[in-house]
Formats: sequence, structure tokens, C-alpha cells
Amino acid sequence: MREIVVDTETTGLDPSQGHRIVEIAAIELMHHVPTGRRFHCYINPERDMPADAYAVHGLTAEFLAEHPLFPAVIDDFLAFVGNDPRVIHNAEFDIAFLNAELARAGMPTLSSPFVDTLSLARRRFPGSPASLDALCRRFSIDLTVRDKHGAEIDCGLLADVYVELLGGRQPGLDFAVGDIAAGAYVTAVVDRPVRPSRPHTATPEELAAHQALLATITNPLWVSG
Repeated sequence: MREIVVDTETTGLDPSQGHRIVEIAAIELMHHVPTGRRFHCYINPERDMPADAYAVHGLTAEFLAEHPLFPAVIDDFLAFVGNDPRVIHNAEFDIAFLNAELARAGMPTLSSPFVDTLSLARRRFPGSPASLDALCRRFSIDLTVRDKHGAEIDCGLLADVYVELLGGRQPGLDFAVGDIAAGAYVTAVVDRPVRPSRPHTATPEELAAHQALLATITNPLWVSG
């Protein structure tokens, strides 16, 4: 089972107000385990960077101006994600931005199924904080790699959170990335001692006791006529 964890960074909160995507990242999962394949790029939004957005991800308009426009990267992104389900935290936000960029480029909007880990967390822990940071703290996932928000870093954190939301990795299972990428997974082989087979044939004493019991039964059901 292939899934793609996706995250974006933007210039603001609403694509209908002219805000744009500035970073896209995606991580491939097979059977909920990262395979090591990933996609990442920065995007020139062709506009300024509001101060509140800069405070979130630290990306400047000057830095982004050196990177490609959205139409130059979208084919590679779509080829990477394919038609497999996306795993997104607060999926409504990211999908709205991706679809706005696709529409601007004259391309069809996304139609593949997705898993919204924000909704999943709220169902599992009703009334509790469900931000990515809060879930990382709940599941003891290391946040020291994250100084500011970043699509690539957040994808890695979300992949770990997603596994925990599904119930966590079962102890004793070792997954082989090479086999996972080929569409299979391998568990660890446990070396158990060989035990001799146990006898199941009744002893003469047991057979005699059984016949004696049968002799005490009148009109048994298993005798017809």
C-alpha cells in the first residue's frame, strides 16, 4: 500500500486572497513506513512575503526569487505522488492551495483520496490539542530538528505522527526498505528451539477406561434401531 505524505508552505492563509505556495515536500510510504523516496522544492511565488508568514517559515522573497515558478515543478510533483492517497495535516488548507496553483496553471485539480491527520487526531483524542507540534509531544517525537516550519521537516514529522495515530509500530517487526519499495515487507525471523512431537495415541489403560464407560450407557444416541 503506497501513500504520500504532503506538506506545503505559503505566503498566507487564503489562496483566494492572492497567497501562493512557496515550498512543497512529499515523502513516500509503503505499508505506512517511509521508503526513503522524497520530493522537495522551493517555489518563486512572484510576490512579496508578508511578515506573519515569514515568522512561520523564515523564507524571504529574495531567497524564493532564485527558484522556479510553480508550472516548472508541478509535473515532477504530480509524477511523484501519482494517484495514491495523500496524508496531509489539515488537508483542506494544503489541497486548497494546490488546487488554486493547478487552476492558475490551467491544469486539472487534485482528485485522489486523502487522509487528514488533523481530523484523525481529533477523533482519537477529542478535546485535546491536535497541531503537529502537540501530536509530536504526545507521541514523544523529537522536535529539536524544527526551528521554524518547513515543508520537508514537517513531512518527516507527520510521517512519524501518522504511524502513531494508526496505533504505532508493533514491537519486534523489522521492515526492510528495499523490499518495501518493491511492494512487500519483511518481518524479523525468530529462532525458536525445535521440540519433539507429542504423542496423542491413547494408552491401553485409557482405552479400557473408555470401554468401561461406554458399557454403563443405556440406549446411546449413536446406536440407531
